[in-house]
Amino acid sequence: MAQSLHALNHKLASTARQLEVLEDGIFSTDSLPSFREKIGFFGHETLRPGETEILQLNVGYMCNQTCKHCHVDAGPDRKEIMTRETMEHCIAYAKESGVHTVDITGGAPEMNPDFLWLVKRLKEAGVEEIIVRSNLTILVANEKKFGDLPEFFREHGLRVVSSLPFYLPEKTDRQRGEGVFAKSIEALQRLNQVGYGREEHLIIDLVYNPSGAFLPAAQSELEADFKRELKSHYDIDFNSLLTITNLPISRFLEFLIRTDNYEDYMDTLVTSFNLATLDGLMCRNTLSIGWDGQLYDCDFNQMLELNIDHPIKHIKDLMNGSIANRNIVINNHCYGCTAGAGSSCQGSVI
Repeated sequence: MAQSLHALNHKLASTARQLEVLEDGIFSTDSLPSFREKIGFFGHETLRPGETEILQLNVGYMCNQTCKHCHVDAGPDRKEIMTRETMEHCIAYAKESGVHTVDITGGAPEMNPDFLWLVKRLKEAGVEEIIVRSNLTILVANEKKFGDLPEFFREHGLRVVSSLPFYLPEKTDRQRGEGVFAKSIEALQRLNQVGYGREEHLIIDLVYNPSGAFLPAAQSELEADFKRELKSHYDIDFNSLLTITNLPISRFLEFLIRTDNYEDYMDTLVTSFNLATLDGLMCRNTLSIGWDGQLYDCDFNQMLELNIDHPIKHIKDLMNGSIANRNIVINNHCYGCTAGAGSSCQGSVI
């Protein structure tokens, strides 16, 4: 109990420190406008959500990897896990609201002991598309426990969205850990063997995050490079590459501060602000559910513990459409989703 209390106090202190950096930091001077001021220049006093089309469930922070850029701060020592009771509330809302997609993420979502049960129940509820965000290595980490997952994914028609920082081993291992690239390749080959990336209805997308303090290159150009290199060297096929900008929170924020890159990176995000991204931001059509059932406008706000701006804060109290009339909670990390071509869990915004 004392250990859990210590971990909670550490998490609260870390979150408070992140918000202090984001809200003040270099924005306490006149050098850069806050995100709220920036969108205000273009006539947007705030951002408002549209219809909820995607329900994103973070089923726990436990992960078999400890990646340097992870905004969830996930790892093997994290104990936060979504219970079956909370999952029941999520399933009920998905069925009631008619959302077309449920996006299951983590940590490594497959490590939640009720992951298989959740997928089956979502299928029974008639959810059109179920996404699982896999780090790939979990599929080969424990053959006895996770070896059958590619076949399970196929059987239930899941869309697999998999992290792969680069098509070269040294870059991937530098960001995600030694040996991760080789295990990721093995997992991708297994997914190809059961039809992913090769049969029309079995979709596998890869996710690219920059390895440093810079924006991703054009998504279409990177996708062409990934497809060419992975096919020629490993006979791997996949559907699309999704580029996601690293947001200045959690481990990546720590990296920016430690390497003295925070101010330059934020300057890059601010000067690359693209007004055309606002309509396509994921907070406009996605509702994020934390492992404990708390409601957020996006997965990044969840990591900063910025609940939705509404009296209803938990999935158990949520009825269809009951939180539609609200403002999206914004902060300076939102520059990460509006820089360049924009960034979302579904890849580039424009």
